[in-house]
Amino acid sequence: MEQQNIDNRLARIEKTLKFIQENMVDVDVIITEEERRMLDESVENEKSGKLISSEKLRQELGI
Repeated sequence: MEQQNIDNRLARIEKTLKFIQENMVDVDVIITEEERRMLDESVENEKSGKLISSEKLRQELGI
């Protein structure tokens, strides 16, 4: 009887762990308010044509 209780508890723990693993947020995809602001600014700069390619930048800098 005791072994059955242990097995049942272990099965519930494994099920809970699997649920947590499948639903937890990846901390690498969480961004701060500052990062969000910088991202939004970058997107706006790209849309407005303010960005240049790294190749063009190298040409302008002569490197």
